Order: sequence, then C-alpha cells, then structure tokens
Amino acid sequence: MTMRPDDHRRKWDKNEYQKLAQERLLNQSAPKDEEPVQRENLKRRDYKVDLDSKLGKSVVINKNTPTSQSGGYYCNVCDCVVKDSINFLDHINGKKHQRNLGMSMKVERSTVDQVKDRFQQNKQKMAEKQKDYELEKRLREAKEEEDRYKEHRKEKRKERKRKAEENDEFATGMPDDMAAIMGFSGFGGSKKNS
Repeated sequence: MTMRPDDHRRKWDKNEYQKLAQERLLNQSAPKDEEPVQRENLKRRDYKVDLDSKLGKSVVINKNTPTSQSGGYYCNVCDCVVKDSINFLDHINGKKHQRNLGMSMKVERSTVDQVKDRFQQNKQKMAEKQKDYELEKRLREAKEEEDRYKEHRKEKRKERKRKAEENDEFATGMPDDMAAIMGFSGFGGSKKNS
C-alpha cells in the first residue's frame, strides 16, 4: 500500500492475493478423504400423515412439557415443532426434511415399460370398480323389486280387508258405523270371513 498523505484510498498488494488464490486452487484440486454422500432419489411416503388427530383440541403446556407434546406438530426426524398443519406439510415435503431422511430432491425417471405397467394396473382397478358398481346396481335393483313386491302384498291385504268389510255390510244390510250406533257391533264372532 502506498502511504501518501493526500491519497486516502486503500491499495491492495496484488502479489499477496495472487499467492493466496493459487494456494486455494491447490487445496481444492487435491483429492479429499471424504466421498460425496450418495442420497437415494425422492420416493413416495408409505404412511399416512396424521393431520386430523389434533384438530380442535386444546393442550395445556407448561415448562416441563416435552417438545414432542408441546403445541403444534412435532417432526421427530428433524426434532422441531411446527405450529400448524399447512406448515407441517410444507416441512415434511421440504428439502431439509428430505435430506435428513437421506433423500435428494431428484425424482427417478420412469421408463416406457414402467408407464405401460402403471396404465395396465389402472385399467384393472377401473375394471374392478366397474364390477363393484354393477354389483351395487344389481343389489339396489333387487331391493327395489323386493320393496315393490311388499307394497303389492300390502295392497292385496287391504283389498281383501275391504272386500271382507263389504261382505259384512251386505250381511247386516247397513254400514259398520250405522250398526255401531244401533248397538249391533258387539254381537257375533270375532273371526271375519276371508
């Protein structure tokens, strides 16, 4: 650096910094003892995330409460507490959590055969759903037919009852309510002709 009294700017020693840069390059090009961490590709969760169990519940928290039971959602992989369900979902789908699980954020590319297999599986699922739907439809139709049959039997019973009442009316020559007024309703057997 030059030290002139009228020059207030800082001056750098180019030779010194050039030497430091060369040392840094030598350190970077030297083989490292540590191998880079190989992480597996991102894969689908095999468990269901429980977001509804704490919905609408109140929790009393004091200073002795462990962090896993304090308010919010606890991530045991990252040892952190997230206050609401949306942020918890963001956390478990995020880079830091996936890295702690040993996964990179890269997704495996599917081959043509894998895609064809997936289409075949989806076709089979749709066929099963169609069979289930047809079964449900047949059960519903059978229940409707049974209901119609019961209704028909009820109507027949009512018709027989009405005919029996008409026969009683013709036998006495007067309607039931008229016979009741005159006091004839209590005479006779309890069985009706059917």
